[in-house]
Amino acid sequence: MPGREPKLSSWFATAARKVPPNPGPRYDWWVTDRILWRVGDRVIDCGARTHVMGVINVTPDSFSDGGRFFDPDVAAAAGIRMIAEGADFLDVGGESTRPGSDSVSAEDEIDRVVPVIKRLSAEVEAPISIDTRKPDVARAALDAGAVIVNDVTAGSDPKMFDVVQGAGAAMVLMHMRGEPKTMQQLTEYGDVVSEVRDYLTERVEAAVARGIDQDRLAIDPGLGFAKTEEQNYVLMRDIREFLRVSRPVVVGPSRKSFIGKVLGTEVDERLEGTAGAVAWMAGQGAHIVRVHDVKAMVRVVRVVDAITRAPRRSIG
Repeated sequence: MPGREPKLSSWFATAARKVPPNPGPRYDWWVTDRILWRVGDRVIDCGARTHVMGVINVTPDSFSDGGRFFDPDVAAAAGIRMIAEGADFLDVGGESTRPGSDSVSAEDEIDRVVPVIKRLSAEVEAPISIDTRKPDVARAALDAGAVIVNDVTAGSDPKMFDVVQGAGAAMVLMHMRGEPKTMQQLTEYGDVVSEVRDYLTERVEAAVARGIDQDRLAIDPGLGFAKTEEQNYVLMRDIREFLRVSRPVVVGPSRKSFIGKVLGTEVDERLEGTAGAVAWMAGQGAHIVRVHDVKAMVRVVRVVDAITRAPRRSIG
């Protein structure tokens, strides 16, 4: 109804009544301007500007666009459009990892993603990522033309590191606990920021120990994966902490439920909330934003980058 205030989540309603102090000092002393990521035969300077990764879910049941891109031709056309809109990477997935979702077989996942990746790799020059936690799927996707493995389990299956190393691929290591079906029951942390950061540091070390070059690795704190609403906002607020790991930081707030709970909106009405999260994290130094609405978010990060890279005033 016109004029009706949206119902806010209980956490945000409480937090909104409090004006927190400045969360801490500036962290410029540990931030370097050049964060290089080797992807295929390219070396990408992730510190030069904020990069955008477009999401293509070739699934019938993903939380945001399940079924929309289930047809391979439709999915490939969407990826081509995202590149035209300014995406730097494409992330193709064939299994929903939304909270409570069931796993699918590696065979089904391969059947979903390989035709799309083959078509995209023939049509676009941008690096293509495969979003999977299964080594067999990763291998098939890399053979089809993908050059990045985006693993929500950060290589919990040791075979994944072997697949990535053998192909000379890049990899995104994401934080999650348990399985998507049960992960929201595993949200107990003492200090969510330091525990997630330390976990990702350990996974980078584990990947390097299995022979993957460190400069082929990126990290993702896993917004929405085994996190409460409040924990997601704490992670976003303190995203600069992850720059300590000295690897590109990927963030994926796009259309997620913690945004919907603050705004009181359904999944298809979270564009502005996503833009707010993207703008904040890009301004804090996140290197890559993984999003569904590429055109809008490219515009957001271009303005944020113009602000953060504007000449500093000389005082004196």
